[in-house]
Amino acid sequence: MLLSSTTTSQLPATAAQIIEFAANSRIFLFYGDMGAGKTTLIKALCESLGTTEPVTSPTFSIVNEYEGATERIYHFDFYRLKNETEALDMGYEEYFYSGAYCFIEWPEKIPSLLPDHYISIKIIVKDDDLREINIENI
Repeated sequence: MLLSSTTTSQLPATAAQIIEFAANSRIFLFYGDMGAGKTTLIKALCESLGTTEPVTSPTFSIVNEYEGATERIYHFDFYRLKNETEALDMGYEEYFYSGAYCFIEWPEKIPSLLPDHYISIKIIVKDDDLREINIENI
């Protein structure tokens, strides 16, 4: 599925389309350059799932936890990991295999730890106001 977003006001509709496309999938991997809008899209996804608390980047904490309307949501940012051992030490399996939604930024930092099945979301900056969002069920 290919989506385009030109303004942040379009993100709620984009998030709803992504959740519908994902069906029962709970693991989402976000790819994109720094500043592409990964965290902004995750914020819209969390809001779409009923989160009322502020959604912020877990750059320093590695993982943030939110309560959706009916389910728990985990938001990961692995940008600062030095190696996969750090993800092992934090007990990533408990999160990834919990059945909760897991939104993972910088999954390329933990390639051998990723589950076999997930939703891949690639955000490509076309210009200051336009993002191409490629969503694939792996």
